[in-house]
Amino acid sequence: MKSNRRSFLKYSGLTGVGVAGAAVLQAAAELPYYFPESNASHFNMCGFAAPKIDTVRIGFIGLGNRGPAAVERMTHIDGTEIKALCDIRTAKVNAVKKSLEGTIHQPDIYTGRTDEWKKMCDRKDIDLVYIATPWALHTPMAVYAMQQGKHVCVEVPAAKTIEECWQLVHVSEQTRRHCIILENCCYDFFELLTLNMARQGLFGEIVHGEGAYLHTLLEGNFSKEKYYDMWRLKENFRNGNLYPTHGLGPVAQAMNINRGDKMDFLVAVSGKDFQMGAEAKELAAKDDFYKPFAGKKFRGNMNTTTIRTNKGSTIMLQHDVTSPNVYSRIHKISGTKGSCIKYPLPGRIAFGHEDWLDEAAYKKIEDQYTPNIVKKVGEMAKQVGGHGGMDFLMDWRTIDCLRNGLPVDMDVYDAALWSSIAPLSEFSVAHRSNSIDVPDFTSGSWKTNVPVDISLANGGNTQVRM
Repeated sequence: MKSNRRSFLKYSGLTGVGVAGAAVLQAAAELPYYFPESNASHFNMCGFAAPKIDTVRIGFIGLGNRGPAAVERMTHIDGTEIKALCDIRTAKVNAVKKSLEGTIHQPDIYTGRTDEWKKMCDRKDIDLVYIATPWALHTPMAVYAMQQGKHVCVEVPAAKTIEECWQLVHVSEQTRRHCIILENCCYDFFELLTLNMARQGLFGEIVHGEGAYLHTLLEGNFSKEKYYDMWRLKENFRNGNLYPTHGLGPVAQAMNINRGDKMDFLVAVSGKDFQMGAEAKELAAKDDFYKPFAGKKFRGNMNTTTIRTNKGSTIMLQHDVTSPNVYSRIHKISGTKGSCIKYPLPGRIAFGHEDWLDEAAYKKIEDQYTPNIVKKVGEMAKQVGGHGGMDFLMDWRTIDCLRNGLPVDMDVYDAALWSSIAPLSEFSVAHRSNSIDVPDFTSGSWKTNVPVDISLANGGNTQVRM
């Protein structure tokens, strides 16, 4: 299928562009990409149901931080077969393969060379490629896997540039293969409860939402062992909201973004770097290993990005992985009839300005509005684990959709849109926090796309092995 989209400019290297005076306003008006008003060859992947796959054969790429846990979770889901494991580090692959001894899974391994993942994707006996690699590899791997006929699950963020976001959309539409962003926070229990409440109208019209990633990673980013080749530290040379999807995903679903509403524009503000540069300088004085990072310009501690939607709602996102914050993703939904907020824990719900619901009233709401996926799989998910069970709910739902030929909850347009906030925020920060339009990756289909199904009306028959 040929696309009639005009070519768009690659967004890269814009952060730090020196402009002054009137040139700031002029530059801010010039988008770092082109996106069309319409696309005649657009094939809508939202609501698309791929053919059923009785047994989903899976290949995993990336077995460093998140990959091994994903492999283990899949062993608890019926209708799966782990066919292949891939990581450039042989020790990582061997360790995961050894962990599967005594199970029904006997995967082949791919390791030792930078292009081994392509050999895995070339196989004809793999249906789903699960990508948990450094960010820069997410889009190239997802695109290649879809071109080889595979559905893909890709860790967050799914893309780093606007060009990569469009690549994911184009290839998913052309190949009719799902590109599922692995946004586990959409399956956290409070987020699912409040999503169902929003869907049932308990909050009224949604006025505003908030999400965040406030998580101290300073020590981890400078660790020699945690991230291969210091890749995550290097990402912090960019200045914006580099990791927006954990807070954004649940809010976007509650607001039916891409499915009845869309983002129009955003503005982003970053403060200065108070700690990363100083940490690099201090470490470099003791250890030559860190000298390449000394004197570099790192992102500011706090980024605040504000988005306005087509229907007039607003979203506030924050990102700070340096300051000593107690972990928080926020998660606030504010409507014309009520509101909710999580962090600090536990979550709170209110239907007015007087006070939050007491424990008994909250329990009544929870009993009435807990969605079916939690009722069916929630307790087993807590036992299997993965951030309290939300990781397992995400994986179970993905496999259940593929096995039953159902549309997926988080499609390629979500992957592209949620990931696009990073480069768009970088552009806004670099241009004195001027606003920038957000692309419509659905090519207008947001007007008629239906909201995510949380009723479990179809499917739900995939068994769990405990």
